[in-house]
Amino acid sequence: MKKLFIIATLLTFTYGAFAQAVDLRRKIEVTGIAEQEITPDIINVSISLQEYMDGKKHIQIDDLENQLEKAVKEAGIPATDFTVNNVSAWNNTYQKKKAPDFLASKQYGIRVRDLNKFNQIMAKIDPKGIQSTNVDSYDYSKLNELKNELKLKALLSARDKATYLLAGLGNKLGDVLNITESDNSSFPQPRQYNTMMFKSTVAAAPPAESDIDFKKIKISLQINAVFEIK
Repeated sequence: MKKLFIIATLLTFTYGAFAQAVDLRRKIEVTGIAEQEITPDIINVSISLQEYMDGKKHIQIDDLENQLEKAVKEAGIPATDFTVNNVSAWNNTYQKKKAPDFLASKQYGIRVRDLNKFNQIMAKIDPKGIQSTNVDSYDYSKLNELKNELKLKALLSARDKATYLLAGLGNKLGDVLNITESDNSSFPQPRQYNTMMFKSTVAAAPPAESDIDFKKIKISLQINAVFEIK
């Protein structure tokens, strides 16, 4: 009799645990999306300088670098936004002895908030020493704050959608049970400069205001939400 009582107790406990594990609440799952286009306000550009021979005169990389550093400072670019990205044998004594005519090069990264500042910087550098220039990437200074705002808008959109659908069936929306977010934002591809065209432009005329229209960044946040149906 005691064995039967123990078995019955175990069966009752197992059934109770199983009932607790199975969620019998009625639910509705919906998706909310919030999007906004913004203009990049941070532009990461790179410039590569290279020594060159002007007749018999060797224009050193140090001279070109001094021009660049001075131009960056005059443009009001913080020192933290001006970096050396890559060096190609600029201090390699062995390479110099082996090939005296070897032309060293150096690549720099500049972060600007206004492309016109970059044009002003380039205009103050010896154009013959400019090997290449490139826009590496774009960014937006208030990106995290904007994404948080869009997440909330997407969640509210999901709630409104669920409320509307349930109202059509005569039901009411309950508490949210689960929230999953997805970031579907798209950033524009960096723009590459034609170096030879840039050199001829700098040599021919002073810098003009840039009329480049950067593609906007599309920030798209998606929220998948599960609500209880009352």
